[in-house]
Amino acid sequence: MSEKQKVPVPLAPEFAEKAWSARESWRVFGIMAEFVEATERLAHIRPAVSVFGSARTRPDHGYYALGEAIGRKLSDAGFAVISGGGPGIMESVNKGAYAGRSLSVGLNIQLPHEQSANAYQDVSQTFRHFFARKVMFAKFACAYVVLPGGFGTLDELGEILTLVQTGKIRRIPIILVGGAFWRGLLDWIADRMVSEAMINPEDMDLIQMIDDPGYVVDAIFDHYEKRGFELTAAEREAQLNL
Repeated sequence: MSEKQKVPVPLAPEFAEKAWSARESWRVFGIMAEFVEATERLAHIRPAVSVFGSARTRPDHGYYALGEAIGRKLSDAGFAVISGGGPGIMESVNKGAYAGRSLSVGLNIQLPHEQSANAYQDVSQTFRHFFARKVMFAKFACAYVVLPGGFGTLDELGEILTLVQTGKIRRIPIILVGGAFWRGLLDWIADRMVSEAMINPEDMDLIQMIDDPGYVVDAIFDHYEKRGFELTAAEREAQLNL
């Protein structure tokens, strides 16, 4: 006589909801672990510059060469270089930094498609949650350099502009590279956001547009010439609440 086939019995709706709530609660511990692990690995990597750009840019594109040049210039100038750790411009930036004298850092994200870790990373940290990864980009960067990219790049740009504008973090250089790519966006911000009082006119000063890799490095040093790269006590306190 064959054994009876066991058929799973579905949970009653009230028990199913409780089981889902329990999963959600336990998920918080995974998020906490992600923050703790990343903070411990990255806290000593200073000064660092976070660099962003498209994952879809091919190695034969001019943006790829530009990203590699910027990564190398920053690395040789003494900056650890933090990218998203994936292909395209992220890879080019890590590649340039990896060839330089400072650390090349990749903050990778698990995605259903498109993202895979590039081979040019001295330090590689993988995240499941975008929001935890975004905190790490901002928390340890003394500057943001943003090359042409898509929605993810715009998301990072909007995030850092919001944090600086609202005083959640200290003012840092936010540099757009690729003037032809970004000019229309800056014109729209001035024409619509400023003219309709969605932002203050001086908020436009938060953004610099520089295409030359050497001048990108110069702009970062110029910003910190009088104050240095170290956080003040007040800035450290604010960073805890980022």
